[in-house]
Amino acid sequence: MCVAAAAWAGPAAAQQDPQALPILIVDYDRLYIDSEYAQQIRAALDADAEALKAENDRIVAALTEEERSLTLRRPTMTAEAFRAEADAFDTKVQAIRRARDAKEVELQRARSAARDEFFVSVRDVVGQLMLERGASVILDRRSVFLALAASDITDEAVSRIDAVMLQSGQAPDADQPLIGGTEPQAPDDTPLDTSPAAPLDP
Repeated sequence: MCVAAAAWAGPAAAQQDPQALPILIVDYDRLYIDSEYAQQIRAALDADAEALKAENDRIVAALTEEERSLTLRRPTMTAEAFRAEADAFDTKVQAIRRARDAKEVELQRARSAARDEFFVSVRDVVGQLMLERGASVILDRRSVFLALAASDITDEAVSRIDAVMLQSGQAPDADQPLIGGTEPQAPDDTPLDTSPAAPLDP
């Protein structure tokens, strides 16, 4: 990943020989790991993940209790009645599993999208640093074989990102879900009975 100089070159930079301008380096992974702004983005996603896990646990508990109830009642039921209830229960479990899998995929997509959006949102901030340094380009550290330590502006970029983005109030609220969070309903629209529970693997 790199920031093209053409996107940021001002009149002064345009008059200079590009070969004479310095080249700067940024560790893009560290921008997303170390900046407080990015940490707040990840905190919101982690809150979503925790809520999804708690939701899964409640659903598992309800399904486990329902399966136990069916097993206990089996001796008092006809084979036809038991089979009908067992089939309905299996249909419910499969529908819920599909819904939970979709939520997991949604969360992973949200994580990927949040990272991409982070780099888009801080592009102007990093670009301003490039202009201030009179540089021609900023390269991702992973694409650089050898460079002087002075060329690396990662720490400065992290500080500037936090100063600009947090001051502007652009960090997300960790209490505000980034993905949908409604519990799935049984096929007959009867809400699941929820209580503390254990990992889903019925």
